[in-house]
Amino acid sequence: MLYLCGMEYALDTLYHRICRELSRRMDAGEAQAEAFALLEDLFDVRRTDVLMGRRLHVDDAEDERLQRAIEALDAGSPLQYATGRALFCGRYFRVDGNVLIPRPETELLVRLVVGCCPERVLDCGTGSGCIAVSVALELPSARVEAWDISPAALAVARGNAEVLGAKVDFRECDMLQPPCADGEQYDVIVSNPPYICRSESAEMEAHVTEFEPHLALFVPDDDPLRFYVALANLGLLRLRRGGTLLLECNRRYADAVSSMLTAAGYVRCEVIPDCFGAPRMVRAVRG
Repeated sequence: MLYLCGMEYALDTLYHRICRELSRRMDAGEAQAEAFALLEDLFDVRRTDVLMGRRLHVDDAEDERLQRAIEALDAGSPLQYATGRALFCGRYFRVDGNVLIPRPETELLVRLVVGCCPERVLDCGTGSGCIAVSVALELPSARVEAWDISPAALAVARGNAEVLGAKVDFRECDMLQPPCADGEQYDVIVSNPPYICRSESAEMEAHVTEFEPHLALFVPDDDPLRFYVALANLGLLRLRRGGTLLLECNRRYADAVSSMLTAAGYVRCEVIPDCFGAPRMVRAVRG
């Protein structure tokens, strides 16, 4: 245990103590990387601050938060869940086990939405709200709506919108059974739906499969395009003519999603590589 209540410590001393705590479960290199990341996330200090032995005052509340984070990491939790926040589009979003951790590749979806200059945007399966909130902040004149089937996820998303000052209309809704009768029309529908096949879980890291919500991760092996078919149908009903559907996909199925959208009547369907060069995003226009 670390006992740091209400005292000032040299950062290099604090760093080495955290490393010793974490090295019980992970190798030295991983423990060092996690210790640097933990200090940056919790106290906004940089690696150079640690290496130079600069000093940091830790109060009782910060000590408790640090100890909880170390214990979570020691149990195998991802860093973002341990600290309770994740960086996305230059902003920190609160995250917990009810929502997926925002990934850097998903930031491209935000840029693609913003590039459409829409007046009305719908984010399906909003999770932490990272897409909807980022779009609302980048396009303050746009009307942004966000759906999720999980009340717990919506609570996280609403909290992020409030803290970051974004105006988003959140609704509890299942995109597989959407309310299409109200006739609202959108310029853009965007979604990062569940897309990992159950059989792929054996290839995934334990900190993902054991901590992130399976409801937001997985689809049946025999129906990998389940959510994309639903989103295609939703777009035909709720996108205006010329409106854009923007989807994040399993890279194994990006071409299949694009082909499905073409067959459904969408035009200018294209697969767009993510920041790592993987075929990840699909863009299509309602004809």
